Amino acid sequence: MRTIFLLLDSLNRRTLEPYGGAAIKTPNFNRLARRCVTFENHYVGSLPCMPARRDMQTGRLNFLHRGWGPLEPFDDSFAALLHRHGTYSHLVSDHYHYWGDGGATYHNRYDTYEFIRGQERDPWKAMVQPPLERFREMYHPSQFSDERRHKFSAHMINREFIRDYGDFPSVQCFAAGLAFLEANRSADNWLLHLETFDPHEPFHAPAEFRNDYPTGYQGPIFDWPPYRRVTETLEECEELRANYAAIVALCDHEVGRLLDYMDLHRMWDDTALVVTTDHGFLLGEHSWWSKNVMPCYDEVAHIPLFIHHPDYKSRAGERRTGLTQTTDLMPTLMEFHGAPIPADVTGHSLMPLIKEETVLHEGAIYGVFGSAVNVTDGRYTLFLYPEDMHRGELFQYTLMPMHMRELFAIPELQEAQLAPPLPHTKGAPVLKVPATPKSPNYKLHGPAAQQDTRTVMFDLKVDPGQEHPIEDAAAKARLLGTMTELMRRNGAPPEYFDRLGLPR
Repeated sequence: MRTIFLLLDSLNRRTLEPYGGAAIKTPNFNRLARRCVTFENHYVGSLPCMPARRDMQTGRLNFLHRGWGPLEPFDDSFAALLHRHGTYSHLVSDHYHYWGDGGATYHNRYDTYEFIRGQERDPWKAMVQPPLERFREMYHPSQFSDERRHKFSAHMINREFIRDYGDFPSVQCFAAGLAFLEANRSADNWLLHLETFDPHEPFHAPAEFRNDYPTGYQGPIFDWPPYRRVTETLEECEELRANYAAIVALCDHEVGRLLDYMDLHRMWDDTALVVTTDHGFLLGEHSWWSKNVMPCYDEVAHIPLFIHHPDYKSRAGERRTGLTQTTDLMPTLMEFHGAPIPADVTGHSLMPLIKEETVLHEGAIYGVFGSAVNVTDGRYTLFLYPEDMHRGELFQYTLMPMHMRELFAIPELQEAQLAPPLPHTKGAPVLKVPATPKSPNYKLHGPAAQQDTRTVMFDLKVDPGQEHPIEDAAAKARLLGTMTELMRRNGAPPEYFDRLGLPR
């Protein structure tokens, strides 16, 4: 079996023409949909980037036990398991978080890997004395900094070396992926994980991809939206959206390169293809930019998924409405390659749903560690927040005490305890570390980052934009029951139930 797993970052499904998008031209995503089964109700699990990847690697939810962090010693990684089963795996990615403290155990599970440099704040190019005054004039004040290790500073320096189409990291990712196919497509038993950070912010695309999306904006470079409510002028908002359109158009172009290669070499006959994202992105909807800090609206949580399997070529162009989730990807890839699925996995293989419409999930829970637990049954969504976001009894359970860009701080580790094994830790005790303001994570991806924290419910059938909260006691009771059962099934710690006012 041969598999290509293509993962993009921060792709808003509503911008894609196969999902009804009209503002951005995505002809190659249309081609993709004609070749694949398109999933209508695919949802995130844990947010944001590395928590989502832990879900995909392990088939289990991350956000109930910890925030951003590496794979744990007791985790079952599909790449490692496929290696043991005789399937070669190769990772090509410009997603620099794999090489940071909080992601450093993921790429090592693959047989081989390639890292394409230069995205966002990747500490790539050394410039001891950058031209700060020139940068100050070039960039919008909201995305300029003169601090050496600030994300804006790193990006401004990187961008000095990314000018033409071939310089862009995502373009180089696809080139490296195609090189792998050229060298190995006639071999058997391999999985290519091809991943690009685009269309994640900053929305920096080659100039030619902006041609179809003109605006009247006349200011300095503005392509990095903040993680907060919309306060920008109309012209600034249009500029941000136009730059997102350009980078989605770039992604569409690169997807087209992959499809062209598969067409040329008749790979649809013997190669599976999975295309998805880790989460979506808010582009001003609900008066918000970005993700994480606000409620987990469907623009972030409801994401695209396309799957082609050579045994089901006759299903090409069909659509499925069954509820699916990112945790389903791991068991799906395992089944593609005939590998056994570990008992710890809570996701479901999507093979039955590729074959025909069926029900795999009655509901799905998702969220950011320490924030709301959100649930959907495909008809309704419920965001359940604790009455007090900053109440205690919130812990990270880990044997890998690393945050996004740093190790756990000594003050938070001083309060750590050794806790008995959890159901999924294979008998290993774990550190139980309080999630307190002492943690660098607390203000970034923890309770202090959260805003607009009110419990609310929506009926997606009549209000797909989630603009009008509803009161429906019976529906809410059903969703709370589903949430409670799924939290139990995923081994949520007892205090997480207490935090949300749910029965243990």
